[in-house]
Amino acid sequence: MITLITNIKELLQVRETSISKVSGAEMAILPTIKNAFLILKDNLIEDFGSMDNLPAIKAEKTIDATGRIVLPSWCDSHTHIVYAGNREQEFVDRINGFTYEEIANRGGGILNSAKKLNETSEEEIYEQSKVRLEEVMHLGTGAVEIKSGYGLTVDGELKMLRVIKKLAENYPIAIKATFLGAHAFPIHFKENKQGYIDEIITKMLPEIAQNKLADYIDVFCETGYFSVEETEKIMEAGIQFGLKPKIHVNQFNSIGGIQSGIKFKALSVDHLEIMNPEDIEALKDTETMPVALPSCSYFLSIPYTPAREIIKAGLPLALATDFNPGSTPSGNMNFVVATACIKMKMTPEEAINAATINGAYAMGLSETHGSITKGKKANLILTKPISSYYQIPYAFGSNLIESVFLEGQVLN
Repeated sequence: MITLITNIKELLQVRETSISKVSGAEMAILPTIKNAFLILKDNLIEDFGSMDNLPAIKAEKTIDATGRIVLPSWCDSHTHIVYAGNREQEFVDRINGFTYEEIANRGGGILNSAKKLNETSEEEIYEQSKVRLEEVMHLGTGAVEIKSGYGLTVDGELKMLRVIKKLAENYPIAIKATFLGAHAFPIHFKENKQGYIDEIITKMLPEIAQNKLADYIDVFCETGYFSVEETEKIMEAGIQFGLKPKIHVNQFNSIGGIQSGIKFKALSVDHLEIMNPEDIEALKDTETMPVALPSCSYFLSIPYTPAREIIKAGLPLALATDFNPGSTPSGNMNFVVATACIKMKMTPEEAINAATINGAYAMGLSETHGSITKGKKANLILTKPISSYYQIPYAFGSNLIESVFLEGQVLN
């Protein structure tokens, strides 16, 4: 099946040769072609270029994109889409003056989600989660990482990972699974933290590895959650079971989690709202991708990741949603890109790079997703007629997407 898209006002994120990521000053450069064509063959990008050089081609389907922008679909490398119920009461509690930490100490937060998840059947969790997945696909996301972490029991964590696997089998979006058993300490292990770490290492990890249920391992390395020492122990065990680390760090405090992630060659370190100069320095000359989650900062009214300092230091940066029931009940990457521009002072070019090519890197998908490159997946966003791609972050409350292509097919 050949699909030809013609008269594209501007084709964004064009990379003749595949690159893994962009860093520092390069993030401000977004390669584009004006008045372009794009050819898709089955589920892959076959060719692209200026309309002046459009080859003679017999296409089964031709789309006239006059006035419209085409770009690669968003790559959302940090989500918790699989969960049960919601935490809207905690949203109101925060309005009434309770902090995230106070709510957690009262049995809310992650432990609240864990209680709901363990009371809900696997089938019902799948049904709830697929609605969220379909929503983000229609919002332009073409690759997504999904974490466990609301089970906090052997059965609960495995149940979540099986749901993630089923979603990956049933939908055309690329899905990577991350095991986050170390999201919080369950109530019955509050006085026996080592006991829960032992359960993660000796009971959960062997089952997950045997059933090939995860690609990555994650730990919430934070004051009141998992210490640096505990994080390293869990990362090390995950690596032994074939899972590469990508970890939560520096959301509320800088306690050395970034340095631990680097030590264990983490693919990404995520959140980074609180960054010291030594944290930024540590990330230089590493393969670890810093990931910012601006809609979490927006929802919790906490600081934003210091994007300007990170980019000025020559580092790359990815953007993701953190879609979860407690601190970011939204999987809208368009809003994330806009918020990065508005609140983190990223340029539109930097934000689009962060949400496409760098997002793909942060979940190990650089070779197949994140740019308009021959041979990569035909996962695309076709906008409505817009004046320029600056309108994507500028018109932050508008849905500017006309069509989403996943695996070369237009989503209904």
